[in-house]
Amino acid sequence: MTKKIAILATDLVEDIELTSPKEALEKDGNEVTLISFEAQKEITGKKGTKFTSDKGIDEVKPAEFDALLIPGGFSPDQLRSDPRFVSFVAYFLEKDRPLFAICHGPQLFIQTGLTKGRTMTAYTTVRPDIGYAGATVKDEPVVVDRKLVTSRTPDDLPDFNEKMLEVLHA
Repeated sequence: MTKKIAILATDLVEDIELTSPKEALEKDGNEVTLISFEAQKEITGKKGTKFTSDKGIDEVKPAEFDALLIPGGFSPDQLRSDPRFVSFVAYFLEKDRPLFAICHGPQLFIQTGLTKGRTMTAYTTVRPDIGYAGATVKDEPVVVDRKLVTSRTPDDLPDFNEKMLEVLHA
């Protein structure tokens, strides 16, 4: 059954952390929507890949989606200063809906105030921050906490993509 997956990203996203999971989700038959500040806006990844957003954050509601993907890079740090993206992410944490974040992606969780009691991983420099925010932090390729799947770096993408699809089909 086709699921609707939202991806939150903006400029300086880690290219492969967007392309690899997106490809895995689409290959699995899911409908993926790239959401940024505005619709049809060009996003440039850290390595120069060009992406075009499908929707702007004001055009969507989290309840329209079955799952959420947050790729890393410098994108999550930019998005977390905008309350619209923070509340979008908070919805998935509050409702225990499938939520996938890699590398710097979990930075967005900190702003929600909903990390306490959750178990996750992230990029080396982000792990202390999510720990200070109350999460139990692990240094493992992929950590699954109910429907929350987190991972550390592009090297972990094969494991991350596999667990992401497992959670999506559970």
